[in-house]
Amino acid sequence: MATTNKNDDGFNWAFALKEAAFAAIITAGLSFPILALRTDMDISNKLILNQRWSWLIVAAVLVFVGRLAVLSYAARPKSTRAASTAPQSDSSKFIAKWISAVGLLALFLFPIVVTSALGGQGALKWINNYGVQIMIYIMLGWGLNIVVGLAGLLDLGYVAFYAVGAYAYALLSTHYGLSFWICLPLAGILAATWGVILGFPVLRLRGDYLAIVTLAFGEIIRIVLINWVDFSGGYAGVSSIPRITFFGLPFNDNVGSFSNFFGLTYSPIHRTIFLFYLILCLALLTNYVTMRLRRLPVGRAWEALREDEIACRSLGINTTSTKLTAFALGAMFAGFAGSFFAVRQGFVSPESFTFLESATILAIVVLGGMGSQIGVAIAAVVLIGGTELLRELEWTKQIFGQDFDPAQYRSLIFGAAMVIMMIWKPRGIVSTREPSIFLKEKKSVSGDLVAEGHG
Repeated sequence: MATTNKNDDGFNWAFALKEAAFAAIITAGLSFPILALRTDMDISNKLILNQRWSWLIVAAVLVFVGRLAVLSYAARPKSTRAASTAPQSDSSKFIAKWISAVGLLALFLFPIVVTSALGGQGALKWINNYGVQIMIYIMLGWGLNIVVGLAGLLDLGYVAFYAVGAYAYALLSTHYGLSFWICLPLAGILAATWGVILGFPVLRLRGDYLAIVTLAFGEIIRIVLINWVDFSGGYAGVSSIPRITFFGLPFNDNVGSFSNFFGLTYSPIHRTIFLFYLILCLALLTNYVTMRLRRLPVGRAWEALREDEIACRSLGINTTSTKLTAFALGAMFAGFAGSFFAVRQGFVSPESFTFLESATILAIVVLGGMGSQIGVAIAAVVLIGGTELLRELEWTKQIFGQDFDPAQYRSLIFGAAMVIMMIWKPRGIVSTREPSIFLKEKKSVSGDLVAEGHG
């Protein structure tokens, strides 16, 4: 009588153990020169080789256990895994209704609470490195969500529009003395113009071909900024960019400054708090425009284009204008964010707009759930805030040694988190959303029921 390796649930343990062992062996082979061996310089400047076999063993064991857990999860009946197809409970609807309001209130109170708890100097890092930095990527994620999440156009060169906005403010302010409030709309218009310029050549492209062309466009912009030295300054970039003012009131300790006008004691935290509320308002503007456009005919045309371009054409929708509006609007918000980046940093260079930035923004959109505004915001907080938080993990040196720097492993942890996320939630953190147009009653659509995986 033949024996079977499956249990009562139909799980094949022999196959799973074999697959997990194979994954562990592959991991050990690929990470051998990175984890098991480390080169250092001794006191006489000679290269010595240190062995760290325990690191290799730990990595192989973790991959073995992880692969086994994934196979076990995948073997479960689909009815127990497809929780997204089940109707929402009253508590879930209540949470979804109030999460935006509570989150918005928390954002407005964040600088006040942090400053009250840590003081001006202690709060400076948290507001700038976490609050402002995360809000920039939330705004960029929402802008790219128009192109990728709603229109279904894979854009790998989004950072090019970010660079256009940054250099627009940097050059206009330094050469012509224009203020930030005048340059902000100009940066958005210039970036939108370049979005239309990119859109025309790629009207007939979809999928991988579109991704390759947009990737090339982003690299072309960066290379032009590097080599056109008379225009952009090359690698040296543009420095001494004028700082932002509070509608004409500078943030310094002089007469007529912000602190002097309001009778406050001067502190550098004033400028940082103002920058936080400024990027928060710009991000909320991006969200408001996106949500309003989603309910208009152009928004519904984006979603139709995303699901099936041939069916979209058969309905009489002008796909040319639909694609161009998606590129232009997404680029415009990237231009706004780029202008803010320039005024915040006071310096811009081509090295700030590499492909890694585009990949990070796209990862935020995909991991958050394409088409989901809340999902993109959560993904930006996790990815950007998580990588910044690694700088604070000094206590890990007590475990791994004084030479261990957790900040050096940000990219490794970032990649591992993306792999885990794609296995656990392949359609993103928020895989369902309410339909833009509904009849009588709103019903969340599961990601399993639509082609692109976002209801």
